[in-house]
Amino acid sequence: MNKGRVFLVGAGPGDPKLISVRGMEAIQRADVIVYDRLANPRLLKHRRPEAELIFVGKLPDKHILKQEEISQLLLDLALQGKVVTRLKGGDPSVFGRVGEEAELLAEHGVTFDIIPGITSSIAVPAYAGIPVTHRDFTSSVAIVTGHEYPNKTYSSLNWDHLAKAIGTMVFLMGVANLEQICRELIRCGKPADMPVALVRWGTWADQATITGTLGDIVEKVRAADFKSPAVIIVGEVVKLREKLAWVEKKPLFGRRIMVTRARSQASELVDLIDDLGGEPVEFPVIRMQPPSKPEAVAALDAALARLPEYDWVILTSVNGVEYFFRSLRDRGIDIRQLSGARIVAVGPKTAEALAERGIIADVIPAKFQGEGILEALEAELRAGQKALLPTADLARDYLPKRLGELGLTVTEVDIYENVLSVDDGDELLQLLTTQSIHIITFTSSSTVTNLFEALRQLGVDDPLKLLQGVEIACIGPKTAETAAKAGLPITYMAEEATVASLVHSMIQGGGKHHEFSNRT
Repeated sequence: MNKGRVFLVGAGPGDPKLISVRGMEAIQRADVIVYDRLANPRLLKHRRPEAELIFVGKLPDKHILKQEEISQLLLDLALQGKVVTRLKGGDPSVFGRVGEEAELLAEHGVTFDIIPGITSSIAVPAYAGIPVTHRDFTSSVAIVTGHEYPNKTYSSLNWDHLAKAIGTMVFLMGVANLEQICRELIRCGKPADMPVALVRWGTWADQATITGTLGDIVEKVRAADFKSPAVIIVGEVVKLREKLAWVEKKPLFGRRIMVTRARSQASELVDLIDDLGGEPVEFPVIRMQPPSKPEAVAALDAALARLPEYDWVILTSVNGVEYFFRSLRDRGIDIRQLSGARIVAVGPKTAEALAERGIIADVIPAKFQGEGILEALEAELRAGQKALLPTADLARDYLPKRLGELGLTVTEVDIYENVLSVDDGDELLQLLTTQSIHIITFTSSSTVTNLFEALRQLGVDDPLKLLQGVEIACIGPKTAETAAKAGLPITYMAEEATVASLVHSMIQGGGKHHEFSNRT
């Protein structure tokens, strides 16, 4: 029998960028990914399209599969000859029960790799501004499970040793037993005023921290209804939080922001949100592709066959540049046929995309819209000139109409088309239903209309009702107009039609920080 292979991978504490390179490679190689609730779903987007996903998540009051069943599942899949990646939150060797899974695989001769992850016992305190060791406070740290088998009642813990010999204590999965933890530590000699912190959903957008002492933290947690999953830190190092709470000072901290633009375009916006402390959630409602309708393909063929005739080539987006050059390459057309034309780029990003291909734009309008292009060109336009506009199938008709009125012969062709996408819809519905999305960004009118259509295709009868209470950020007035017509109130508006300006508008707007969420 051809046995498969199993990767036992630590996904880190939540922030998807904290996974190791080797862990990411295991995700990309897998035939099947077996994952739990503490592994960020954004990591699953790196899987192969045909990879199977199996959720075996455990909730505090509900286990979908018992540990023995999970171990057997990994073995069964491997014995089918599959490459299996078991994705666990944190580090699999720190209360992740990786030993039990590995033992069963070893007993049946299945090859496995254990790929460590950044443990939440260290990373979560760090994200809250609490280093677990510090030369002025302590050089020792203990990582303790906050809950054990029900019949053990901490019998294996030497509370007296913990209280007297260890500087910092980190308890995982211990919120339900917080009262007992505090009582035992005080009984064994820890002072009641010893600092304590609980960090919930550390490194996620939902990260929230509550501090107190062994004597009062239980009441504070109860009053705040502070629930798991949370890491408990006991020790003098908690005092450093006030000075070192770095991530909470980022301007978009605590904001989960949906990015609706096509995945091929989204990286700049996603990276900016992430760098500024927000949590981007990609739900690309648009997928771009070359024209598919026979009449559109024929029109494009005819337009590109006449390249030497054009006086102007006007490119209105980075995507337009990408698909324009791809169309030339696919048809074997040399760009030097445009030597007699002047090239117009709608804005600096479009001009940059051209420059990467060795073309310096002749004109870059001050306003990044059709009106701005017309203002920049009007003095140089002459009746009888010919202009090529390679655009999207949903582009506005303002510019070609006005150029035609000025006497130019305008050839407008679809260089690419926008197609509705509903990938990862289940995750989106979960986040919207639990009011865990704080802002939705729209970068074009089509992202607005496609989001509503995608939600309908996902079974939502009233998309507008589902989106109530979510803040809306638009890249320009035309996009905002479409959103408003759909019934969405606009919260943030970019001053310029750029991703940087869109993000700046969200920062300047000073959005509310959601200290706690309904995430489950």
